[in-house]
Parts: sequence; C-alpha cells; structure tokens
Amino acid sequence: MRLRRRGLASINSEVRDGILPAADAVALVPRDPAAGDMAQGSVRNYRVVALIIACALFMEQMDATVLATALPTMARDFGVQATAMSGALTSYLLALAVFIPASGWAADRFGSRTMFRLAILLFMGGSLLCGQATSLPFIMGARFVQGLGGAMMIPIGRLVLLRSVNKEDLVSAMSWLIMPALIGPILGPPVGGFIVTYLDWRWIFWLNLPIGVLGVVLVTRFIGEFRAERRAAFDVAGFLLSGISLGCLLFGFEMASRSGEAAAGAGLAAVGLVSGLLYIRHAARVADPILDLSLMRVPSFRLSVIAGSLTRITQGAQPFLLPLMLQLGFGMTAAASGSITVAGAMGSLAMKGLAPRVLRRFGFRRALVTNGLIASAGYAVCGLFRPDWPVAVIFATLLVCGFFMSFQFTAYNTIAYDEIPKDRMSAATSFYATFQQLMLSLGICIGAAALHAGMLVSGTSVPRLGDFTAAFLVVTAISASATIFNLRFARDAGAELSGHRG
Repeated sequence: MRLRRRGLASINSEVRDGILPAADAVALVPRDPAAGDMAQGSVRNYRVVALIIACALFMEQMDATVLATALPTMARDFGVQATAMSGALTSYLLALAVFIPASGWAADRFGSRTMFRLAILLFMGGSLLCGQATSLPFIMGARFVQGLGGAMMIPIGRLVLLRSVNKEDLVSAMSWLIMPALIGPILGPPVGGFIVTYLDWRWIFWLNLPIGVLGVVLVTRFIGEFRAERRAAFDVAGFLLSGISLGCLLFGFEMASRSGEAAAGAGLAAVGLVSGLLYIRHAARVADPILDLSLMRVPSFRLSVIAGSLTRITQGAQPFLLPLMLQLGFGMTAAASGSITVAGAMGSLAMKGLAPRVLRRFGFRRALVTNGLIASAGYAVCGLFRPDWPVAVIFATLLVCGFFMSFQFTAYNTIAYDEIPKDRMSAATSFYATFQQLMLSLGICIGAAALHAGMLVSGTSVPRLGDFTAAFLVVTAISASATIFNLRFARDAGAELSGHRG
C-alpha cells in the first residue's frame, strides 16, 4: 500500500531507472477507464504473460508447420509444381517483413493489448480466406493477410514480456515463452499429415479459429495495456521506403529462385537495394525512424542480429526442403513425412529447460560458438538422408538438430536485449523481428534456388536426392559462417542475464 500512495512522477522515474518493473507500474499508474482494466489489476507473474502470448505463437507456429507438410498436395490441387509453392510461404513472410517495423510504433501509440488482440483477429481472418483458396495467387494473397496479423503478434508479444520481466529473469522468461509455442511445431507435422491424407487440406487453416478465439479471451482478461509516455510521430517516408525495400528484396529473391524468372527477380532485388540505401540515408536524418539503425551500434545487439540472421537462413530453408525431400525423394505420404519431421520440434522442446543452466555454466560466447557448429553440422547430415536409412536414425538426427538449434535461438533472442535500455525496447523488438523474418524468408528462397540449380544441372523437372543434398549443404554453410561473429561477443557478454561468472 505504501507504493500506491506515491505520486505518478515518482513511479515513472522508478520505471525508467529500472527499479520498478513495468508490469508492476501498470497497476500503480492511474488508467483511462475507457481503455479497460486487466483482470486482478495487473499481471504479477511473467510466466502468466509468457504462456498467454505463447497461445498466439502456438497458433502461428502450428499453421506454418502444418502448411509445410501439405505443400505437395496443395500444389497438385492448384496445378503448379511443388517448388512453386514456396510463394505461399514467402508471401506470409513478406507481410511480416514489411509491417513488423510499424509494430513497435503501433503498440506505443494504441496500446499493446489492443494491437495484440487486433493481430489475432487479422490472423483468423486470413485463415478463413486461406480455407477458400482455389489457386496459388489466391493462397498467396490470403497468406499475406495472415502475415499482417503475424507482423504484430511476434514483436508486440515479445515487447509485452520484455516490459514485464526483470533482467535476471529474462533467459527463463524467454524459455517459458517459447516452450508452449513449440507444441505447435510438434503437433503440426502429424496433424498436417493426417489432414492431408484423410481429410481436406483446408482444415489446416480452419483449425486456427478456435485457437484464435481463446487467445483473444485470454489477452483481454490478463494482459495489461502498455503505452509509451512519449508518442513519436509515425515515420511515413521510412515505412514506405523500408516496405518497398524489404518487399522487393523478398520477392526478387523468390522469383530468382524459379526457372525462367531470374531476370525479373534480379530487377526487383535491385529496386530493393536502391530503396534500402535511400532508407539508410533517410533514417540518419529523422529523430524517430521506423527502423532505428543506430541500434546496431550496441555490440551485443549488432552481433546477435548478424549471427542470428545467418543462422536463420538455414532454419528457414529446412522446413521447406525436408518435407519435399521425404515426399518427392523418398515417396512418403504426407502423414509419414509429418510423423518424422515432428522430431525437430520435440528436440527443441527438450532444450528449453536446459538453456538457463547451460548459459549459467558456460556463458553466452562459448555456448554460441560451440553449439552453433554442432547445430550446423546436424543440418548438413539431413542432406545425406536416403530411403534406405532406418527411420529411427533419421528421427534421432532431426531430434538432435532441433535440440541444438533451439538453444542457439534462445541465446540469440536473449543476448540481443542485454544492453538495450527500456525506453528503446519497442524499437529494438521491431528491428530484431524484422530481420528475423527477413532471414527466414531468404532461407526459403535460397533453399528453393539451390534446389532449382541442381535440377538445371541434372536436366530434370523433379528434384532428385542429390539436388536436396546440395541444397542442404548450401544453407548449412551459411549458418556455419555465423561462428565468425559469435567469436566477437565479449567473454562476459550477458553475464547479468545468465549469471555466468567464468
């Protein structure tokens, strides 16, 4: 009760100085009755916040993994090659890359709870459209609508958590956030295989509706309405330039990966590069750019963005390449393929409870270097899979891959915010999530391009096992190159987060 008698200025000062967690401050600051109140006045436990946010991430992650399993069947219904279905993945990631930069500003301006609810509703609307798709362009447009929702769900959910947790609890909070979200990838492949084999693939998208309704109810009841004290003007010019740049780069890369469209793809990529250079010039001249490039001056943030981006290229390509290899190269049904690819998500889930202890024992730098090499080597082995390999060996390999790669992303997602002040968290989450999704999209494009290159060399219209091997090795080499930047982390980087005192 002593705190409740303090003045508003005192409370704001403590939040800025990091003495009082933002989640506690929400309960103390007078609220606009029209904005609504949280149930019980405030969210007092970051685990509750993490689990609620994870409901939305569960819906998104399950949708993505189920869709990857269904791509060959959808390609047959749409009358296109299976490799062309990369457009259905890229259009979603395109929306993420274009609109994520605006998510931080929207959360500060309209409130994190309001925008998070709107994000879930948009995702549900896109899912309804996807269920009605009759062609590849239709599904690409519907997936873009889904991406509008995903563009706000990912960074705003992370922003709410970052504002609700003390620094020493951040590793544990990230693990709590990611663990339930990993249930989506675990259920996705077998559920997708079952739906495609025994039902209609459209049920993939209709399953999102009850999950979305539950998410809206939980957000309304338990998540607080965070708003920034200083509301920056929206950077319209920056939004347009960054959107044109990211959109042209993504579609340029995606088109360049298809046969017969390389020239058009190169032209779009060139437009994207020019727009990107213009944005860099613009960002240096305005007070509140939509993507704050000055964040790259923060050492731990910069290294996490660069090394994490290289690693995410491999992570983006793997869910695209693996189901295609198992179904086209091995002749498996979608159900059989899904029952195997689930292993990666199971390995990811197993790592989350160990991540805080591993980081406390070895620290961020040593863990990222060693674990990154092991994870990359595991994905290289995936390219060597053959139909005569025992299913148990393939399953175990994917389990190990998911285990080590999951740790890598938990570490990157945490160390990125080690040196970021609270008043720049919105900008940092938008910036980080933009590059996160851009690299996942680029991974799909690079995987598809490597696969097409192999098909051109072999002169076949259907990828062979050797083509998949080459594609896996290409994306694996990219993630292995992240070691160069992992070695540049300070030896005591993130010591306050991990508790490592080596």
